[in-house]
Amino acid sequence: MDVLLQSPTTLALLLLNLGISGYAMLVDLRLIDELSFRPVRIREQGEYYRFLTAGFVHGGGAHLAFNMITLYFFGPQLERLLSPGAFLVLYFGSEFAAHGLTYLMHRTDPQYAAVGASGAISGVLFAFCLYFPLRMLGVMMVIPMPAILFAVLYVVVSIYAIGRRQPGTRGGIAHEAHLGGALGGVLLTILIDYPRPINSFLREMQSLLG
Repeated sequence: MDVLLQSPTTLALLLLNLGISGYAMLVDLRLIDELSFRPVRIREQGEYYRFLTAGFVHGGGAHLAFNMITLYFFGPQLERLLSPGAFLVLYFGSEFAAHGLTYLMHRTDPQYAAVGASGAISGVLFAFCLYFPLRMLGVMMVIPMPAILFAVLYVVVSIYAIGRRQPGTRGGIAHEAHLGGALGGVLLTILIDYPRPINSFLREMQSLLG
């Protein structure tokens, strides 16, 4: 708990996600649809608030738990590196990048809808990979691999899955949001903290090569 008390932005994001998602899932299920990311409604009815609100509702307890556990483990470390304000920019900037790519790809699909903080979480995770590319991560809480290998596999799998998604398909994993959030997280981290993340990445990679 001390770690979270020293990381006010991470703590606030955790509480907001848990509070809004918990209320939507347990009290008012209509909120999930009303706040979800629906590109056609944004394009046709100007519901731009969905770029923000979709990141605070989740499709189920497991979805919420996975995102919040990831934020809990990586958020405080990045917040200490960047500052609370800069971390907030990274988080929401990654979410907007995630939804921006999703909007471009699905703006004419009336069936498409997405929820969850996965885009923002992808940005946080990739920012961490930029600073610590050789740090071992427990993928799915089990499989150990260096952060840089995870990042490469993540991008490859996301691109492959996007290519195989059939138009009009409902449900499933929002790989577009994952990819957009990851790319946004890397770019924002470089812009916010240049040149430290690049130097950190190069230094660790050079140590790998000896």
